Order: sequence, then C-alpha cells, then structure tokens
Amino acid sequence: MACFLVSTAAAIGVTVAQKIVAKNEKKKAEAGETEIKEYKFGCETKWSDRLKYLATTLWTGSFLLAGEHVIHGEVAPFPPFLTAAANPTDAAEMLHEMGTVGVAMFAMLVVAWGVGAFLWDLIKYRKHKKQQKPQLEKEV
Repeated sequence: MACFLVSTAAAIGVTVAQKIVAKNEKKKAEAGETEIKEYKFGCETKWSDRLKYLATTLWTGSFLLAGEHVIHGEVAPFPPFLTAAANPTDAAEMLHEMGTVGVAMFAMLVVAWGVGAFLWDLIKYRKHKKQQKPQLEKEV
C-alpha cells in the first residue's frame, strides 16, 4: 500500500548525505589532501560515488514500486493520495506493511548495493595488484 515510501525516505536521506560527502571531498581535493600514499582495498572509489549508486538504486526502486501501486489503484491522484489513509483501519494495515515489507525491501536494496560495492572494490584491488606485480619483479 505504501511500502515505497520507506525507500523514498531513505533515498532522500542518502541523496542529502551524498551531496554533503561530495562537498567535503571537493574541499579536500582543493586543499590537496586526496593524495593516496599507500594503496588499500577500497580506496580507489570515492564515497560520494558509492552513495550516488545507492541513491540511484533507491530512487529507481521507489519509482517502480510507486508505479506498481498506481497500477493496482492503491495510490490516487487526489488527497489523501494513499487509498489506505482514508480509513483508520486500513491506515494501521498500511503502517504495518511499511514497517515490515517496506523496511525489508529497503534492507535488501542496501545489502545488494553493499555486495556490489564490495565486488567492485575487489575487482579494482586485484587489477591494481596484478599491475603492481610486474613492477615489483623489475625492481628486484
């Protein structure tokens, strides 16, 4: 009924956080503090980019779920917009669905994003190590 609102609220929060992190990264870049002294796992991808991927995932999921709810007539183009909000007994069911299904879907999106970010970092780290190996052998 309104489970997409959980992902929408999270997408708003992640988008704001991404903008703040990007602003801080820009300040550090202007100050010259972004030089990587030692290559570590996960240091190649900026956090603002990672949060942008999460925000994109959350916004996409929210829009798809909202479209599905519109198709099934659970969202109306007039107040109170959510058909379940018109009746107090339906509102309790809607809040229960938001707390269970909405939070579970949000958690799964975050887990999928986390696994994807980890795999992306792993691939980049292995690629970097492969490139470093011939250089280390030449130095010895």
